[in-house]
Amino acid sequence: MSVYRAKRDPSSTPKRNAERTRKAILKAARKDFSEKGLAGARVRDIAHRAGVNKAMIYHYFADKDALYLAVLETAFDDIRRRERSLELEHLEPIEGITRLIDFTLDFLVRNPDWVALINNENLHGGVHLRQSTAVTRTIPPLVDMIDEILRRGREQGVFRADIDPTRLYVSIAGQCYFYVSNRHTLSTLFGHDLMAKTAVEAFRRHVIDITLSGLKI
Repeated sequence: MSVYRAKRDPSSTPKRNAERTRKAILKAARKDFSEKGLAGARVRDIAHRAGVNKAMIYHYFADKDALYLAVLETAFDDIRRRERSLELEHLEPIEGITRLIDFTLDFLVRNPDWVALINNENLHGGVHLRQSTAVTRTIPPLVDMIDEILRRGREQGVFRADIDPTRLYVSIAGQCYFYVSNRHTLSTLFGHDLMAKTAVEAFRRHVIDITLSGLKI
């Protein structure tokens, strides 16, 4: 009895291997850049962490700056993709804003390396992000999503009419980001661990309360 075996496409294996290698490099680079910053990270260390040789990194990325930008683009694509998956535009307005705050705080608490990357890019004046159209293209859909929530909130008579979606997002992100990015110094200054579960939950309720208080009529 003969057994039929589908022929494998030989061209697909190199593509899969190349994508796997690229992802491994980006993962290792994100770790190094978040720990040491752009200036402190070394290509040889990233190569070692990724399990490849330095030449392979230069094959996929022209230089360390190009690799750093690719890490930033991947990091922003990750958070924007997760935000889109929330489908906030289909929720009731108050629930939508609450879910956005929940997601933003949880994402930052669970991804301190993301916070470290953004801190480092701010130290560089955002110069690398300004080179990326891939990142800036992700912003209008985010603003549109928030604007749609606000529009429905106005129509239902629960939100004020003078709320700007961009400023609202900056306010939400700013509160959550500051809390996480300054967790070490703030924990020392105030004498308790801001990353303790009870502390995070109390801060979550605080951000939700003051944000909704500012939105409601």
